[in-house]
Amino acid sequence: MQPVITRASWAMVITLGFVWGATFMVIELALRGITPFWLTFARLGFAALLLGTIWQLRGGKLWLGEERPWHWLILSGALSAAIPFLLLSWGLQFVTSGFAGVSMAAIPLMVLPLAHVFLVGEQMSLRRSVGFVTGFAGVAMLIGAQAFESSGLEGEIWGRVACVSAAMCYGVNSIITRRLPAIDPLGLSANLMIIGALIILPAALVIEGVPQMPTAETMGYLALLGLVPTAAANLLRVLVIRSAGSTFMSLTNYIVPVCSVFLGAWVLGEPLPPGLLSALALILGGVLISQLGALKRLFSR
Repeated sequence: MQPVITRASWAMVITLGFVWGATFMVIELALRGITPFWLTFARLGFAALLLGTIWQLRGGKLWLGEERPWHWLILSGALSAAIPFLLLSWGLQFVTSGFAGVSMAAIPLMVLPLAHVFLVGEQMSLRRSVGFVTGFAGVAMLIGAQAFESSGLEGEIWGRVACVSAAMCYGVNSIITRRLPAIDPLGLSANLMIIGALIILPAALVIEGVPQMPTAETMGYLALLGLVPTAAANLLRVLVIRSAGSTFMSLTNYIVPVCSVFLGAWVLGEPLPPGLLSALALILGGVLISQLGALKRLFSR
């Protein structure tokens, strides 16, 4: 199935960029009152409960054709939810949010060659490659050298490995999601969250034991993480990948660091980086180059 990029696709990608741009900040706040494994489970649990309930109320249909590759669905649940959510929650104990932002921005560069090999209609071209590299350069400039400054914590190197590994999980999973047969988007989103929660629960019990009851403030952060950047955003992510394609979806990861920087300045009073306008010009230029054909079709309607 050829990807189709519409105004709705652009709106969903921009929305995802804003929502996920605020997520690192909320995770850091939640980690003050809960451990990484239980944070991940709570996030997935809230999302699974919400999406699962809505899915069942709408009939609970999942597969829309004869082909039912459950093994790929389970793998997708692990790579889209359980593993990367846990890696980011654990890694953010040791690294700066700037480094995590740069890691997520590398996803388009990972998706591009994978999509070229495995997906019809998303082959790599010189223009598209130049666009993605330009956008990544803008993200690196936006975050600045401070993203790579040492936090001074003992586990920092493993925290960095965890963030990069999470980005790799997202990149590989976007290809798997795109290649799944006919499937209900809401059912897919709900099942990914359910599978992720079922994977994390026994691991949390074994590694971190039975958790203490979190404070009301921490519960608020967990509910926010579960309902907005996990449940709602995951449904949007599935819709974008299934309709507009994995390569287009990866543009979100250029928007995420931009939103993180602006939200950090607005909410936390963090200083804006000195090369902000130049960085934004590179990011927007990269998007323009890589998606020139889609933009022409969008504005010619």
